[in-house]
Amino acid sequence: MSTISSRISKLLAEQIIDGTYPPGSKLEERSLAEKFNVSRTPIREALRELGSRGLVEVMPRRGVVVASIGVKELAKLLEADCELEALCARRAAECMTAMEKKELEFIYEQSAGFAEKGDTVGYLDNNRQFHALILAGAHNEVLADMVADLRERLAPFRQAQAQVHDRLTVSHDEHEPIVKAILSGDSEGAYNAMRNHHARLSNNVLRLIRSRQDAAA
Repeated sequence: MSTISSRISKLLAEQIIDGTYPPGSKLEERSLAEKFNVSRTPIREALRELGSRGLVEVMPRRGVVVASIGVKELAKLLEADCELEALCARRAAECMTAMEKKELEFIYEQSAGFAEKGDTVGYLDNNRQFHALILAGAHNEVLADMVADLRERLAPFRQAQAQVHDRLTVSHDEHEPIVKAILSGDSEGAYNAMRNHHARLSNNVLRLIRSRQDAAA
């Protein structure tokens, strides 16, 4: 998918989740192309990407419409992501090399500055590196691929948490026990710390989606 298509897909995903485009809304290629001042090709690619994430669906005689987000299905995806990333953290505590641990420690310490300054863009980029290092440190490509796929599918929902109070500081604080456990080789501690971290994130997402669906109703 092109950079333009990716950008449009991300923007539309945010607008679907925040209620700008409620369930059942029709997304027409022509009007979206005019809105974003692009040809229909990147719009078509963006809609295809949104379809793969379950945010839109093709309806007979109606075309592409915004899907109703199933809270139960979303909860299952979040639970799977929570358990798999926790398992990766456990394995990282057991398998990470000394150099990999040092890099994880460096990335964690670097994130403190982004959190203190409220630099969301910098922190989120650092956060991606942090979690990618743990996935790589698990030294299991199958697990890493499964988590990467889930993170891609859940990305629009995770991005919709900007209103969470002290979001960056809370995230950074929750990373501390994960890092300490991995560096000390405490596999169970790493598993539990990562699981708790993702459980909070998952509950935030589910509360957000439920509240928006209730408001729409």
